[in-house]
Amino acid sequence: MGTYYDNSIVPDHLKRNFDVYDRIKELNLDLGSFESEVGSLKGAGICGIIFHESGLTYLSGHGYGPGQMYDDPERIKEGQEAAEWIANSMIKRLHWGLTCGGEGGDLNDIIYTVKALGMVVSTDVAFNGGPAVMNGFSERWQSVFGGGAGEFAIDGEDQSYSGVHARSAIGGFTGRFSIEPEIIVAIPPELSRAIIQNRGWVFPLPPAVLEKVTAEQG
Repeated sequence: MGTYYDNSIVPDHLKRNFDVYDRIKELNLDLGSFESEVGSLKGAGICGIIFHESGLTYLSGHGYGPGQMYDDPERIKEGQEAAEWIANSMIKRLHWGLTCGGEGGDLNDIIYTVKALGMVVSTDVAFNGGPAVMNGFSERWQSVFGGGAGEFAIDGEDQSYSGVHARSAIGGFTGRFSIEPEIIVAIPPELSRAIIQNRGWVFPLPPAVLEKVTAEQG
């Protein structure tokens, strides 16, 4: 496990006994590379991650999918697959946000997941499938970090529940995609402070910071 996680406030009976990266490998998630995933904030209006000294870590939403959702089983499945794709993308983003500065943290230092919000695109006033679409996101998140709805759960039970989150899933939005989830996770405050002190609270990185951490990568 991560050093920060091992020293966190999580009681022993709730601590994960698996390496998150083993699950990522088994799920065939591609985490990309430093060169492809660690970029500059130059010209950006928003960021992908904000680190707070309390340990709360906020990930911006990401929209994806074939378009408006409606209550058809095949269309719901398409939405779930889009939501899962977004979860994969956010896990990759979070990995690089935690590791790029060399502070010693990684995805194993996620203490638990706090809150997810899924905004499902549908102008159909009778649409009832928003939560079902968002399940594609939540189930993938639990597959990686632990939870009874994840792929590694047996009969609804997992060794850890650090991927389980409070959640809202609502429809009624317009857009050129199917769903836009966002999520908040908790990391040890010591790790968050180390990140902020070393490279700031934001990811992607300010240009001067990107130059610094790239040079440190060798």
